[in-house]
Formats: sequence, structure tokens, C-alpha cells
Amino acid sequence: MQRLVSMLIGGALAATVVAGCATKEPPAPATAPKAAAGFATVPPNKDNDLKLYYADGRIIKGADALGRMQAEADLILWLAGNQFFAMDDVVKAFQKQSPGTKVGLITLPPGLLLNAIEGGGWVYGGRQYPGLPDVYASVNLDHLKRLKKAGLMDTYAIYLHNEMELMVAVGNPKGIKGIKDLARPDVRTSMPNPVNEGIMQFYGKKVLQRHGLWEHISGGKECFSCQTTPNNWFTAVHHRETPERILAGKSDAGFVWVTETMEAKRDGAKIDSVKLPPEDSLRNEVSYATGALTSSPRKAAAQRYLAFLASPAAQDAYAGFGFVKASPDELRLRPIP
Repeated sequence: MQRLVSMLIGGALAATVVAGCATKEPPAPATAPKAAAGFATVPPNKDNDLKLYYADGRIIKGADALGRMQAEADLILWLAGNQFFAMDDVVKAFQKQSPGTKVGLITLPPGLLLNAIEGGGWVYGGRQYPGLPDVYASVNLDHLKRLKKAGLMDTYAIYLHNEMELMVAVGNPKGIKGIKDLARPDVRTSMPNPVNEGIMQFYGKKVLQRHGLWEHISGGKECFSCQTTPNNWFTAVHHRETPERILAGKSDAGFVWVTETMEAKRDGAKIDSVKLPPEDSLRNEVSYATGALTSSPRKAAAQRYLAFLASPAAQDAYAGFGFVKASPDELRLRPIP
């Protein structure tokens, strides 16, 4: 325990403060404020990304869930946020296999989750919530390698796949056909931020760089909740913000996961999508990696959950929301390289 505390403190002291940039839409901050203890900050109004599932079917959200889960949950999951819309079904399927299990869940950008692990907890609405998850999942294995280096994770599995596309308004009024159209002066973009949103950190940025558009989009800035150029906004939580901005007429297009467009349409949003070729959608590269923290006080529950992810029940629950199933070999736990 003393070693864990030392590592968490060290991670907090090493946390990088990202330089902000001027915004056109107050009061969104350009950088995430940090509490004195180094805790990561949950962006405002993210109650739907903080849940506690009781065994009797009740679900509480927001600060109430965040405040209770460390003491009451039998299992705590911190997962890359683009899974949020599938998790009610996934958790229900897990609770069917593990009756009586109370599950705490946080679905936020994986880089932000990683910062919270290294810092030892969260700040939300001005209050501090110390604690760590039992299971962490990201859209990139490098995040798990970082935890291995800190002595916080040993093994992992790949349990899902996804691909990128461009979200646009219904009917695609700007006639956007692909990545090159993002350079047009009449196209305003809403893009995942490169600070902690894995879709941009590991995938979108690479595609934009290959097309020579990274500087055009970023304006040389790496920030979040910020206006990088007159035509681009970097989000804090893209899977909620980009549909909202497109529907409000503030943006015309933005990178999302295919599954996020499907969810927005299920909710009745008047949006469409532009499919990208494999070299731009990165459908052959996008993998979701997960593992249990070695510091978990609920190790048995964490291992049950990881075993559950390899089951047909879990894979079918995710596939019902457009995720691509992992292969049996990928689902096998193995040492983090």
C-alpha cells in the first residue's frame, strides 16, 4: 500500500498542465483545473457518465453515484467514454451472470481516466472523490503500458473494435465527401481534443497529419474546450458535444466512432455520417484494451468481469450497439508488453 501511495503521489506531481487557448464560447475552460491532491476533474454536467448500478435494478447517477461507489460497489469500472450508450445492457448482462453485484461505472475520455488513476481520484462540482477503479479500459494499449510502468497493471485483453467516420447534419448539407473537405473554408469542425480523447490522440491526429491537415485543424494548439481556429472547436467529451454542436448549427462535421453516430440516430438526432475508406477510418487498427489494476481491493470481481467480457453474452451486448466483436485469441488475457 505504501508503494501504491508513493506511485500515485508521484503521478500527481508529474501531471502535465496543458496550455490553454482563447475560446469563443464561455465558460468552457481550455485546461482542466487540478485539485491540490492532483485529482483529475470531471467536466461539468457529466452526470450520465457517472453511474452506480444496484443489484435490484436501481441506477443512480452523477455526484451521488461518484460519492457512493467506492464504499458500496462490488466492482468499479473506468472505461473509455464512447461505450457509455452500451453499458446499461453490458452491466445488466454481467449482473445476470454475477447476481447481487453492485457495479460502479465512469465513462470518460481514456486519457482523463488515466490521469485520475495516477492522481488518485476525481473532483466534480467542487468536491473531491478519492479512489481507483478495479478495471480500466482504453482505445489504445499505450495507456495500459503506462500503468504497467507504474506497477499498476500486469495483464490485458483486446475485447472490442470500432472505426471512425465523419458526423454531419442530416442530408449532409455541405456535401462533405471525405477528409480533404475538412480544409474547405465553409466547413466548421467539431473535433475530439488531442489532450485526453483517445480517438484523436491515437487515431484522428494521425489521419489528419497524413492528409496534411493537422495544423489547419489544430492551429498549432493542443487543448480542450477551445476554439483553435475560426473553423475548429476541440471538445472535452466529443461523443456528447459534437452531435449537440451539429444540431445547434455551430459545426458541420467531426470525427466520431461509427457506434456514436448509431447511438445519436437512435436518440432521434437529425444527423448523418460520411463513411471513410479503411485507411482513414482505421477500422483495421482500432482496438479496445482492458485490464484489472493490481491495486484493486476487489480482485475476484475484477477477474469475473474480465472473464465475462470474453463470453458471448458480453460480446453480443456490445455488438447490439455496433461494436465489432474481438476474436477468441484477442480475448485471452496476456502480459502487457
